[in-house]
Amino acid sequence: MRRAGILLVSLVVAMTLLFVLLRVVPGDPANALVPIGATQDQIEQARAELGTDRPIWQQYAAWMEGAVRGDFGTSYLNRTPVGELVAERLPVTLPLTFLSFTVAVLISAPLGYIAAARRTRPVGRALSALSQLGLAVPSFWIGILLVWILALRLHVFPPNGFPSSGWAAPGDALRSLALPVVTIAAIMAASITRYVRSATLDVLGQDYLRSARATGLTAGWAFLRHGVRNAVVPVISVLAIELSTSFVGAVVIENVFALPGLGSLLTSSIMSKDYPVVQGVLFFSTVAILVAGFLGDLLQRIVDPRLRRLAGRR
Repeated sequence: MRRAGILLVSLVVAMTLLFVLLRVVPGDPANALVPIGATQDQIEQARAELGTDRPIWQQYAAWMEGAVRGDFGTSYLNRTPVGELVAERLPVTLPLTFLSFTVAVLISAPLGYIAAARRTRPVGRALSALSQLGLAVPSFWIGILLVWILALRLHVFPPNGFPSSGWAAPGDALRSLALPVVTIAAIMAASITRYVRSATLDVLGQDYLRSARATGLTAGWAFLRHGVRNAVVPVISVLAIELSTSFVGAVVIENVFALPGLGSLLTSSIMSKDYPVVQGVLFFSTVAILVAGFLGDLLQRIVDPRLRRLAGRR
């Protein structure tokens, strides 16, 4: 309950900062509704229509009230409810996020263990160096490189876009997401591999694991039976952060691959000063990030009972 309360407070603070920061950005959204060379009366009429002529606290109160009811307003440009616009883009962004996260975890978990267990051997050093290199390479550069090699040269995957039929043709949809998924997963796997390696090294040096080895278990079986649960506790919080990062990365990579997800919606809305849509997209992103951290914290307490006892004492 305490963590849930912190989650709600964090959400309110984030919403407030989001509202204020968007209002201090230079530019007037009313200009997007009036023709070039419009008179001051026309601009004032557009402001009244949008509600931006009201005091800032009234705009804030109206937006917060609507957010509580699940109403994030209406787009300034096309008069479509923000909730509908976000819902139309989620079938692209959410699969891209979870597929990237899943692929990254499946790759990084075994590589992180190998890098720790073989740390003094060439393979362990190579994996550590490769993960460090992965952290230094920009994700958009990897995306462009994959498009050039696998799409333009080898014609294995489509270079960009998403099928108009959507998920009604799952094979085409997955092919269009393959390169974006690999792009996000490659960067994410490099980060998770280093954390898995560090957590595994801490466990491999514990006395109880040496005792398990003394009973005749191999290093791998000793780690699986006695070390995995302890090693995974610090990694869970990292995975929660990486899940949030994969969502943010999906928003960025969508623009590289011209995917009709939240990223393209956010970019076009920022350029046109469409405040309700920007607030709606960023609100959903903020909720996703905070909920991921909240679930990661709860999962840590489920895996490690010691954390529950510490929380109870506080």
